[in-house]
Amino acid sequence: MDLAQDADFWIALVEIVWINILLSGDNAVVIALAARSLPAAQQMRAIVFGSAAAVVLRIVLTMLAVELLTLPFLQIIGGALLLWIGVQLLGDEQEGEGEGPEPSGLGAAIRTILLADLVMSLDNVIAVAAAAQGDMVLLALGLAIGIPLVIFGSRLMIRLMERLPIIITVGAALIGWVAGQTIANDVVLQDLTSRQPWLRHAAAAAGAAAVLLLGHLFKARTRDAP
Repeated sequence: MDLAQDADFWIALVEIVWINILLSGDNAVVIALAARSLPAAQQMRAIVFGSAAAVVLRIVLTMLAVELLTLPFLQIIGGALLLWIGVQLLGDEQEGEGEGPEPSGLGAAIRTILLADLVMSLDNVIAVAAAAQGDMVLLALGLAIGIPLVIFGSRLMIRLMERLPIIITVGAALIGWVAGQTIANDVVLQDLTSRQPWLRHAAAAAGAAAVLLLGHLFKARTRDAP
C-alpha cells in the first residue's frame, strides 16, 4: 500500500465532507421547508429520498459544472426558478393553520427539493470537484457521507420551525438571498459584477426581499380567497 497515496485519499475525503458540511445548510433549509407540511409518516421519506436524490444530482452536476457555468443566462434562469420556489414555500406557511389548503404530497415535496438543489448546487459543486481532483469514487463516497448530515440538519430545522415559525420566514429569505447571488453570478453579468462587486450583495438582498414580499402577498391572497 502506498502510504502517500492513502494519506492523500483520506485528506481529500475529509475536505469533501467538510465542504459538504459548510454547503449543506441552505439545502437543509429547503428540504425542511418542503417537507414540513407533510404528515409525520411522510416527512422522513421526503427527507431521505430528497437528500439521496440531491446527492446523486450533485455528483452529475459536478461532472458537468465547468461547462454548465459557461452557458449564458443559465444562472439567471436558475435564480428566477429559485425565487419562485422561495415564494411558493413561504406562501404555503399557512398550511396546517386552521382549515388551510391540503399539504403538498410526497412527490411534490421531493420535486421541490430537487429543483432547488439543482440551482443551489451549480456554484457549490466546483469546490467539491476541486477537492476530488477527478477521482469519481472519492467524489461519490464523500457526497454519500453527506447524506446523513443533510438528513439530520433537515429534521432539526423542521423541529425548530414547529417551535419557532419565524424560522420559516428566515429560511425563505435565505433561499431568496441565494437566488439573487445565483442571478448575479451569471456569465453575462460577470463583467459588470467584477467592476462593481457590491452588485452581488445588492442582488442577494433584493432576492431575499422579493421572496418575503411576494411570499406574504401570495399567502394573503390565498387566505382571502373564497
